[in-house]
Order: sequence, then C-alpha cells, then structure tokens
Amino acid sequence: PSYGRLLSVYGPQCRLDRTGAHAAPMPNLPLLELRSLVNKGREELAAHGMTKIGVLLNMNDSLQCSAGQANVLLRAASQVKIQDYTIESRDGATLEARTYRPSGIPESQKLPVYIHLHGGGYLFGTLSSEDAICSRIVVSRMNSGNPVVVFNVNYRHTPEHKYPTAWNDVEDAFVWVHEHIDDIGGLADQVVVGGISAGAQLTASLTLAQLYGDNERVKACPKIRGQVLMIPCLVIAAYYAPRKEMLRSPEVSSYVTCAEAPILPVSRIDLFMTLLHVKEFPDAGRNLQMNPGNATAEQVKNLPPTTFGIAGNDPLRDEGLFFGKLLSENGVPTDINVFPGVPHGFRRHGDKLTSSKRWDEVMSGGITWALSNPTAGPFEIKAE
Repeated sequence: PSYGRLLSVYGPQCRLDRTGAHAAPMPNLPLLELRSLVNKGREELAAHGMTKIGVLLNMNDSLQCSAGQANVLLRAASQVKIQDYTIESRDGATLEARTYRPSGIPESQKLPVYIHLHGGGYLFGTLSSEDAICSRIVVSRMNSGNPVVVFNVNYRHTPEHKYPTAWNDVEDAFVWVHEHIDDIGGLADQVVVGGISAGAQLTASLTLAQLYGDNERVKACPKIRGQVLMIPCLVIAAYYAPRKEMLRSPEVSSYVTCAEAPILPVSRIDLFMTLLHVKEFPDAGRNLQMNPGNATAEQVKNLPPTTFGIAGNDPLRDEGLFFGKLLSENGVPTDINVFPGVPHGFRRHGDKLTSSKRWDEVMSGGITWALSNPTAGPFEIKAE
C-alpha cells in the first residue's frame, strides 16, 4: 500500500483520547529519580497484572521483588512457576534473570524457550516490571496447547551504562540460556527471541549477530528459530536517512507526522539515544548492531520467521514497516501487524484499549507461529 494510505488508515488518530487513558508528560526530575519513579510504576502495573492473571510465584528461592509485591502475588492462584537466576556478564557484572514456566507441566518435560527483552529506551525497566507480560505469554501458550518457558533478563541501563553494554548483556544471556538449557527445562533447537521497543532492537541485533557478528559463542549456538518485534526501534535516529529516502516525501515520515505522539514523542527518543552515546563510535551509521533496520537485502535473507507488532501513531512506525517489507521481499516468513491509531507503548493501558487484547495475541502467537516452520509470502499488513 502507498504511504498515503498507511497514514490515513493507521496513522495519528490517538485512541487514548477516546478512552480517557491519557499519557502523562514525563516529570521534570533528575534522571536517576525519574528512572526510579518510572520503574516503580511499571512494577506496580505488573503486580496488578499478575493478580488479574492469577499467578502464584514460587517462593522457595528469594525473588527479587518487594515484600509488598510478593504478598500480592502470593494471594493469587497458581498457574506459573517462577524461578530466579544470576548470570555473570563478560565484564564480571551480575545480571538478574527469571524464568516463567507452566506450573502444571512436569519439570522433566522440556519446552520451547522464549527469551523476552524489555523495552524502556535503555533507561527504564526491571526484572519485576516484566512479570505480567511474561506470565501472560506462559498462560496463553499453555491454553493454546503450545506451552513454552519464558526467560526474562534484566540487561543494564543508561545513564550508567552506554552502548554497547545492553547488547553485550543480551548476547551473554543468550549464551547462558544455551549453556543452562537443561536447568531451565528448555529445548536448545526451539529458542525464539523477542522484545518490546528497545528490546525489539536488541532482538533484531542478536539475530543478525548470530549470522554476521564477531561473537563466536553466539554463532555456535543453535540458530534462533524466530523473532518477535513489538513496536521495534530498528534504526538509531541519527542514521535514519536511508529510511527517509524510501518515502515519496519527507512530510509523510512517521518521525514528522507522529513527532508529538503520546508516550514516545521524538524528543524522548532523542533523549534515550543521547544517553547511549552512540555517536562516540566510528562508523556507527553502518553498524548493524545499532541499526538492524539498515541491513541489506543480502544480509536479511537467512533471518528466522519474524512477527511484527507496529503502532500506527508512533514515530517508529515506518522503520518497522520498512524492515518487514525488506524481510518479506527477501524470502523471510513475516507476520506484520499494525495497530491503527494507537501510540507506542499503548499496551500499558490494558483493557481501556481494545487493541491490547490483539497485542497479546500477536506477541504470544508469534512464538508458536515461528516454531511452526512457516513459509515466506508476499509483503502483507494485517490491521484491525
């Protein structure tokens, strides 16, 4: 479809206005105070989501959440067993990790693994902020008859850690999963990776790194079976020019039409990217790790089946569509889904937005779809 049609059908018609679920502006606080406040809110939202799902944490080991959160979770019914782990990174730091597994399946039964990478602009996010997301996936896949174990890693964040720390942490966690695949009850040849926003960028970077990177330990692992890219950031804004050149006019770019979108305006993207200090690195624009969306046709040909979830009122919309088109036209099975009129990160508003239910279906269904050995097809966009 033409980009004129994409804008008219999928673009900036903020559905938050119709529900009363308005996105508050970011408070004017020192950066670390802001991060603490946002992370606290995300963890509270996750704890509320867990009670709605009806999940009981396995408290045999010390979970990395507050006593209040633990008490809330303990009052819920048991559907998911949760276990904490620690990972030593390449520079000797300790990374937090957590698995989520259907309680009703014997631990001796090995399951496919979904590695989840959280969003938050490389600034926000904790291990516990992802509990509801990961548990929903476990419950959904169990109910569909396609159970999985979900692995959640808390990579390190800005401002203390700039590029490439988060990318390195994800690679180290990926290798750890394969080295401990029996410990987590997983199947090494059925690992799918996915993420939200920044986590989707880390996902796309990892799948390309397994093909073209210089980390031999990553390349030696069984090939990733699929990737799930939800509201993905795929190109650092400073190196976005090749994408804009593909538009019929700069004015239709999502960076222009969605510049003041709720939740993630362009100014906030600029803040997140500044904190990564990517411009300090030579040839950053040609760096696939930073800019998986700028990969060539030849470089994407061997990528695994890829699911996309793209918000219509999101500055990042176009790079998701462009990457989906690139993969589709080069033999990669793709499942491209657009959520019309809603902004980046809309899922936080839950049942207030009807798109939230479809988001959950796209994200968790993408895991099963990737493992079904889908075949490639033409570039096709699915919308509500």
